[in-house]
Amino acid sequence: MALRFLGTTSDDGDCPTLYEVDGTDEILVQGERETDPGHLVQMRDVKPSETFVRVPRALLARYAPRTEAPELQPFASIAHLFREFRHTAWRLETRRGYASDRNSPKWRRWLDGENIADESFNTWRENVAAQVAAGKRFERVRLVDEPATEGQRFLLASAPGNVAAGEDIRNLTRTQAQELRLPDYDFWLFDSKVLARFAFDGDDTTLGVYVTEDPAEVLAACQARDAAWHHAVRTEEFARRVGSVV
Repeated sequence: MALRFLGTTSDDGDCPTLYEVDGTDEILVQGERETDPGHLVQMRDVKPSETFVRVPRALLARYAPRTEAPELQPFASIAHLFREFRHTAWRLETRRGYASDRNSPKWRRWLDGENIADESFNTWRENVAAQVAAGKRFERVRLVDEPATEGQRFLLASAPGNVAAGEDIRNLTRTQAQELRLPDYDFWLFDSKVLARFAFDGDDTTLGVYVTEDPAEVLAACQARDAAWHHAVRTEEFARRVGSVV
């Protein structure tokens, strides 16, 4: 089963860290192994498969989930949030490609060499424009490999249309994201309050979202947002940097 990074109190990439075991209600704890003989003899009912680690109280206070794991629900179930959020809708995109992109007519036009930067408004962009006009913000950070994958080059080529509608789209290399200890999953964060975490299958098809207002999970997403936004580069500048690959 996959692990989902929840958070760490380490500043240099070492332990301690918490992970969620996807599909279960279990938390995996990473820390320094307990070796003190005086402590070990006091442990109760120890099985041969068990071990013990030390973590600071702050790690559990900040990141241990305080509610039951949310159930997977269709992406359509959060459609209203893109209209009803009050100030910020923020997205982290971590994947190397998306089935929804590859299955779109725009993908074929891009492969044929057409300029897809100046596409006309669609339902998504019309809503973005309306919300931005009301003083709200649509923002996202996209991770890009070095070299960029085909799916990432497609998104760089099509981003100007979304930017023109009012989105602020920025990019960050995967190496930088790993150094910043960013999550390796996609999510939308609405008003620093509601977190919608994506689930994908092996073919990059969206299976649905896990929606939560759990304080620990929302805090971890807010911290990831702040770190990513500080280092990410606006789409226009990033596209110039990668030059001919788009």
